[in-house]
Amino acid sequence: MLTELSTKCKVTGAKQVKRALEAGRALRVFLAQDADPRVTEPIEALCGEKGVEMERDCSMEELGRACGISVGAAVAALVRE
Repeated sequence: MLTELSTKCKVTGAKQVKRALEAGRALRVFLAQDADPRVTEPIEALCGEKGVEMERDCSMEELGRACGISVGAAVAALVRE
């Protein structure tokens, strides 16, 4: 699943993912297991409200690498173009 992040349209970071969810552009959200719950819980709740699928089986390091950034990422999302 993480391989999709390297090839498709995505956003990384809590603020951008939240904006994508609110705008109805997010298709699937990835949440790092080792991320701070203060960051992931509001995103998780918004996914529930919007009916967006969530993946939780990666670390921050793995998620950052999949997104092509040199630091860990707490959240990322595949988005509509």
